Amino acid sequence: MARMTDQPARWTQATVYPDMWADPADDPRESEGAGPEGELATLLDYLANYRKTLRMKCEGLDVEQLARRSVPPSTMSLLGLLRHLVEVERDWRNWISDGDPLPKLYGERDADFDGAVAEQAVVDAAYLALEREQAATDAALAAHTDLGERLSKDGIAVRDLMVHRIEEYARHCGHADLLRECIDGRVGQ
Repeated sequence: MARMTDQPARWTQATVYPDMWADPADDPRESEGAGPEGELATLLDYLANYRKTLRMKCEGLDVEQLARRSVPPSTMSLLGLLRHLVEVERDWRNWISDGDPLPKLYGERDADFDGAVAEQAVVDAAYLALEREQAATDAALAAHTDLGERLSKDGIAVRDLMVHRIEEYARHCGHADLLRECIDGRVGQ
């Protein structure tokens, strides 16, 4: 029976719980005291934590590792996920706007993944674009604190949009878990 020797061994930095990314005391998503009060604050907290999780999965990797594809024929990579979420954030603003839609930054179809190449400028641009698009979407939604309010011509409820944002990041954090484990064996929460 052949053994796969090119796969990294599983590892974690955690010492308290095996297979966790970091010990609870070192986890940037953990906070002291009671959790957020109210539905909107809870949704925003979950979104912030999934955003942090995605960044954690990308930390400490070089440009080649960030751009490394999963398994053919997939074009998925950690860098591709970052770029994809840039497009998703822009698209969410299109859902809540009555104006002309914002154009795609990377092009049609899978250009966000296809253009995720191992170049420092591409990596830097992806992180900057993600911060910018997240901030813009957050600002656009900050004016709508009533979770039942319906926005745009499609009448999407703010609550639906918030839950969909959390779902999108959560799903891609799952992808990032697998991608990261294939890159260097790191596993965890």
